[in-house]
Amino acid sequence: MADKLTALVHGSGFAGKGHTEALRDTGVEVVGMVSRTPEVVKSVASEMGIPFSGTDWDAALTELKPDIVAFGTPGGAHYEPLLSAIDAGCHIFCDKPLTAFATQAGEVCKKAEEADVKTAFAASFCYQPHALLAQELVAQGAIGEPQEAEFVSHYNLNRLMPFGWSHRIDLGGGRLNNNFSHKLSIALRVLGGGLLRINGDTRNDMHVAPVVEGVHDFRERGRFAPDLANGKDLEWKDVDAEWSYTVMAEIEPKAEHKSPVSAMFKHGGMQPRFFEDSIDFYGSEAAIHINGAYAQGPLFLKDGKSDWKRVDVPERITNSLPSIEDDTQRNWTQLMREFVADIRGEGYSGYQTFKDGWIFQEAIDAVRRGDGWSDMPQ
Repeated sequence: MADKLTALVHGSGFAGKGHTEALRDTGVEVVGMVSRTPEVVKSVASEMGIPFSGTDWDAALTELKPDIVAFGTPGGAHYEPLLSAIDAGCHIFCDKPLTAFATQAGEVCKKAEEADVKTAFAASFCYQPHALLAQELVAQGAIGEPQEAEFVSHYNLNRLMPFGWSHRIDLGGGRLNNNFSHKLSIALRVLGGGLLRINGDTRNDMHVAPVVEGVHDFRERGRFAPDLANGKDLEWKDVDAEWSYTVMAEIEPKAEHKSPVSAMFKHGGMQPRFFEDSIDFYGSEAAIHINGAYAQGPLFLKDGKSDWKRVDVPERITNSLPSIEDDTQRNWTQLMREFVADIRGEGYSGYQTFKDGWIFQEAIDAVRRGDGWSDMPQ
């Protein structure tokens, strides 16, 4: 592999920009950006100093011949461009979900393995500093035999947020794709195991959504919510994505542990919180509590002999991560660092790949079916 790697980015929104910054942080030259809207991608590429912009993905692959491609578009837009990138021999960094459906994810995973291209799956909040601290504590035996994990969050989202990709399953929307995937990645990282079985239920709390122009960054969609008092002429579209879920899972323990860990993931996208969102790991001798839906912290430890005690993130963990304040960007950049290092021949560090993306989508599809316990691919 040449010392100078080049990359093409799929998407000009929040994730596309973030992936661009992550690639540059690793010394990769971003030579092009492709997106759906000509005016937007041209403007973003110019703003970020990217020399090529366009709307034709296959043409960009042919013209630029990048070593790496990064997918920062919603999951429903991934499938065919992913196959094109694999055919072009590119290494691929892809945000979650890998695809909208598990059958597509399995095909993409298989083709990438057959083509011998490296892949990274960016359910990347497993790099949160407090998640890495919890991983260390569990590995050191601080809670004894891991027995249970709980992930609980409520987001109080605006029920009139304008219609977009997050409202439709076929576009990659739903809270399972965009909330549960991060939580599952944290659980597997902390416990050091794999997903064995899954069961759950979902609920759609928004059956229609208003159509409003002007939303480009999905994080700002709430401020575009219309005033119903003046909304007589609003257009509405049907919504099929879930906004709340309850998931039960069994996670394979490390070899030294005896029994699977029982995990519960509870999320209400439109329900208000009273207590802090949190993550908890319970063991035979102690327990870990982390504030925040995505392990933002702080972290507390309690054993049978003492009250809850705060445990701060040690400098060795902080120093091992990019010096970036924003959680999302720091996590993307850390995953990109490990991915690009592997491409450069420095070795695989255990980062998530398309195999993980496929298994995550199998789990999500199983929960959406709601037909009882489902064994996951091993």
